[in-house]
Amino acid sequence: MKLSSDKVIRGPERAPNRSLFYALGYTTEELNRPLIGIVSAFSEVVPGHMMLDKLSDAVKTGVSMAGGTPILVPAIGVCDGIAMGHVGMKYSLPSRELIADSVETMAIAHGFDALVLVPNCDKIVPGMIMGALRVNLPTILVSGGPMLAGYSEEKSLTLSNMFEGVGAFKANLINEKELEEMEKNVCPSCGSCAGMYTANSMNCLSEAIGLALSGNGTIPAVYSRRIQLGKEAGMKIMDLLENDICIRDIINEKSIENAIACDMALGCSSNSVLHLLAIANEAKVDLDLNKFNEISEKVPNLCHLAPAGPHHMEQLYHAGGVSAVLKELMDNDLLNDDCITCTGETVKEKLRDAKIKNNTIIREFNNPYSSTGGIAILFGNIAKNGCVVKRSAVDDSMLKHQGKAKVFNSEDEAIDAIYNGKIVAGDIVVILYEGPKGGPGMREMLNPTSALAGMKLDKSVALITDGRFSGASRGASIGHVSPEAASGGEVGLIKDGDLISIDIPNYSINLMVSDEELDARRKEFKVKENKVEGYLDRYRKLVQGADKGAILK
Repeated sequence: MKLSSDKVIRGPERAPNRSLFYALGYTTEELNRPLIGIVSAFSEVVPGHMMLDKLSDAVKTGVSMAGGTPILVPAIGVCDGIAMGHVGMKYSLPSRELIADSVETMAIAHGFDALVLVPNCDKIVPGMIMGALRVNLPTILVSGGPMLAGYSEEKSLTLSNMFEGVGAFKANLINEKELEEMEKNVCPSCGSCAGMYTANSMNCLSEAIGLALSGNGTIPAVYSRRIQLGKEAGMKIMDLLENDICIRDIINEKSIENAIACDMALGCSSNSVLHLLAIANEAKVDLDLNKFNEISEKVPNLCHLAPAGPHHMEQLYHAGGVSAVLKELMDNDLLNDDCITCTGETVKEKLRDAKIKNNTIIREFNNPYSSTGGIAILFGNIAKNGCVVKRSAVDDSMLKHQGKAKVFNSEDEAIDAIYNGKIVAGDIVVILYEGPKGGPGMREMLNPTSALAGMKLDKSVALITDGRFSGASRGASIGHVSPEAASGGEVGLIKDGDLISIDIPNYSINLMVSDEELDARRKEFKVKENKVEGYLDRYRKLVQGADKGAILK
C-alpha cells in the first residue's frame, strides 16, 4: 500500500527528514508504520477542551494498538461563551477558517497517512472537517463530549439559563444572590455546554454524516465511555486506512442529506446551516438553502433539548442517542441508508441494533413535537437569499407575527435598549451590520435573545439580524439575513416603525412597504463600515454571504 508518508520518510533522499523524526524520539520501527495525525484542540481556556489531552492520549493508544504511529498536532479553539457579548465574538466564526487552514497545512506538510480529529466546541468541529476534506485522507472524528447539566435549587440548568438570568436580574425578577447562585452551579463539569447548542449539534451531525462512531455526540465528557470511544476511534482509523476509505467517500451529497434530516429531527442550532453549507463546499457538493426546507417538510422534530425544551444531552444519551434518532428516520424511509460510514459499514448496518429507550426524550415518528423539522429558511423582500430560524425553539404564538421594527446598527446598541426597557411586547428588534462582512465576523448574539427571554418577552418580541444567534438562543430569533446590510442588502433599508411580517410555517419574511418606497430608500442608502485591522480586515475582504456558509473566496 502506497502511503502519503512515503514522500516524507522513504529512501536515501529523505535521510534528513528522518533525522528530525529521530530528534523527536521516534524509532525506526515507528517510522516503518503509517503516520496518523491526531489533531487536538486541547487548551485551558475552553471547558469543552480542557480534557482533550486525555482523549487524545486515548486515541494515540488506539492507533498504537492497531499498528500505527500517532503524531499529535494542535488546533486553536475559541470558547464562544467566554467570547460572547464583546469584540472577541467577532473572531469566533473566522476562527473556523484558520482551523481548516491549519489542518490542511499540518497534514500535507508532514505527510500524514490518515487523520483523527479531536475537537469539541462550535467552530472547531466544522473547521477540522473542512480542512480534512481538502486533503481527503482516511479520517475519523471523536469529540470531547457534552457537559453534565447543572443544578440550582433542584432545577436542572445549562448555559442558556445563565444568560437568561442576566435578563431576569436586569428586570428585577431575581436578585444578585440568586444570580451568583446560578453562575456557580450552571456549568458543573468539563465538556460542551449541556443543551443542543452549536457544539453538540455539530458533534451529533458528525455521527449522522458518517464521520464519527455511535455515541460521539452524546456520551458525557466525564464518562469513562468517552475514553473508550477515543481508543476505538484510534483503532478504527487503521481499518479505514487499510481499506482506503477517505473522508470524501464518507461525506457526499447523500450523507449531507442524512445530516440535514438528523438536524431537523434533533432541533439543532441554526448555526448548523452555516457549517453544513461550508462542509458541502469543501466536499464539492452543490448545496443551497432550499434543500433544508425540502427536507424539513418531510422530517418531523422528535427532540426538544435545551433551549427548546427541558431535556439535556446526558438524557439524550441514555435515551438511545443519535443512533436511535437516525434509526427512527431510517425505518420511515427518511435516510439514505446505503452511505458508507467510518466503521466501514453502511448506515443500515451501523444502525441495526439502535433503538429508542425513552420515548419522552426521543419521540417516535408518529408522535413528534411537530410534523416539520427544527430549522426553517425564510425568504422575502428583506431576505432575498434567505435567513434562518430555529423553528423548534419558537413559541407557537410567534410562528406567525407582525410587529413594528426598532432598528439598531450593532448588538451593543440593541442590548443597551433592551436592558433599559426600551423594547416592549410586539416589537421586532432589527440588528444590522453584524454579518460576515459587516461585523465583520458575524458574531453570535446570545445576550439580546437571552435578555428578552429573561424579561419574559421571548413570546412577544422577535429579533431579525444579518448576524447570527447562538444555539442557546430561543424565541423568534431570525438570523443570517442575506444579502447583509454591509453588502447593500434590503435588510439595511428597514426604518424604525416599519411593519414586518413573519410567517415561519410558510417560510416567508417581508417588510410591509411598497416596492416604490424600497426603491427610493435604496437610492439614498449608504453602507456603514466598521473599521478593523489585522485578521478581521483580511477576513472581510474574502468572506462570502451567510447563504453560502460564510466561506472564504
